[in-house]
Amino acid sequence: MKQGIHPEYKTATITCACGNVVETRSTVTSIHVDICSQCHPFFTGKQKLVDAAGRVEKFRRKYGIKE
Repeated sequence: MKQGIHPEYKTATITCACGNVVETRSTVTSIHVDICSQCHPFFTGKQKLVDAAGRVEKFRRKYGIKE
């Protein structure tokens, strides 16, 4: 790496709205996020599945599209 052109990486803390704190390195010292892997529905298993097949069928009926 060339000297003097890259930002300095410091120890940083990422703080989630749920209270989870993660230590990492960044050019900023503090990062605040709204959602993380500890509270995201996909990772916690509380994700709601959407009825995609029903939406597709409704669209096809509306526009008269046949398979």
